[in-house]
Amino acid sequence: MLTIYCPANHARALSLQLSASLSSLSATRSLTLLWCTHQGLAILVVLPSAASAAASPADGCKSERGSGGGRRRKHEPLWVFGDSYADTGNLGDLGRELTHSWYSPYGETFPRRPAGRFSDGRVLTDFVASALGMPTPVAYKGRRRASRDKLARGMNFAVGGAGVLDTGNFQRNISAQIDLFQAMQKQRRRGCARVAGNNNNTGTALVVVSGNDYAYAADKDNGTSAAIAYIPTVVRELGYQLRRLRDEVGMGRVVVTNLHPMGCTPVFTRPLNYTGCDPLANAGAAQHNAALAFVLAALDPANATFLLLDVHTPFAAILLNDDRDNKNSRGFTSTLRPCCESFTPDGYCGEQDENGTRQYALCDDPRRYFYWDDVHPTQAAWATVAATFKATVKSFMST
Repeated sequence: MLTIYCPANHARALSLQLSASLSSLSATRSLTLLWCTHQGLAILVVLPSAASAAASPADGCKSERGSGGGRRRKHEPLWVFGDSYADTGNLGDLGRELTHSWYSPYGETFPRRPAGRFSDGRVLTDFVASALGMPTPVAYKGRRRASRDKLARGMNFAVGGAGVLDTGNFQRNISAQIDLFQAMQKQRRRGCARVAGNNNNTGTALVVVSGNDYAYAADKDNGTSAAIAYIPTVVRELGYQLRRLRDEVGMGRVVVTNLHPMGCTPVFTRPLNYTGCDPLANAGAAQHNAALAFVLAALDPANATFLLLDVHTPFAAILLNDDRDNKNSRGFTSTLRPCCESFTPDGYCGEQDENGTRQYALCDDPRRYFYWDDVHPTQAAWATVAATFKATVKSFMST
């Protein structure tokens, strides 16, 4: 018997009688997923079987992790896949309007210049790498300028605007990012060269999904309800890609984020004069998270390979806290209004008019703000969130 509860403030539970326990699920069998919607209804998703997934291929190159008692590298490489919450410089400079992260005031805290991060400073990738006790892996775009030592840390393929599926932003989705990783590994195997580390396709994958698929669906069909209806499709594909990372690519560990409370991002709170969050968008995020947790339980009943990195709980503890003077606000004086705020709702942080005049307001101290722009957290916010999962990540990596 497995009981799945509906998202917070929808106190209805649905019991599922499974004909086979999760631990006995075969890799060749399909899995039917069932979870609650904000209306108390059930959604069914069939996760494709992994019959076509191949075991991790041996490349014939000598590994520093070989079983012959050879020297083991202190840290396994970290391979990052995802979107702007993880991107450390992969989105090309296509001009200020399309690629804000390469223009002022982005990067003013770190590295004190615009460098392709969607924040005033460090982003989630930086803090996960720190939790693993290693420097941030090089961005794919910067690989040709990187030393062998830097390449040995892994690589970041995440790019702003990407989704699990195509989001209309013409950026590599997660499947295409994994394809790119595999192409690089195939190139390495041909010459046993250090193209991207020397680990026989092993290492740790970080998969970051922050909701671009749902934003795309909402914009396309003009409503949050359309985005919620898209959840089964997104979760099914995400489950397939996670299984692929383990069974086909050969990742030893896979860390995947759940969704933050999307209704609390400034793009949703601005129409409410920054006084509250959008409950429907938050309910959608909770539904995504419930479905993702169920997928991971099916893929890895023993919790040996996959770690669900819970960013939702620390986000919610701060953003859904009604008492702004309460310690749960963690010192942030502004949680729903961004540090960098465009003058108009359809503007953007960093916008300038034809005379080069700012079309945005900038706060004096980003450390007091949770959000940097209309979607992305500040470095201070990421640091606060990371403090809640650092021990969990270290423990997972030590097993």
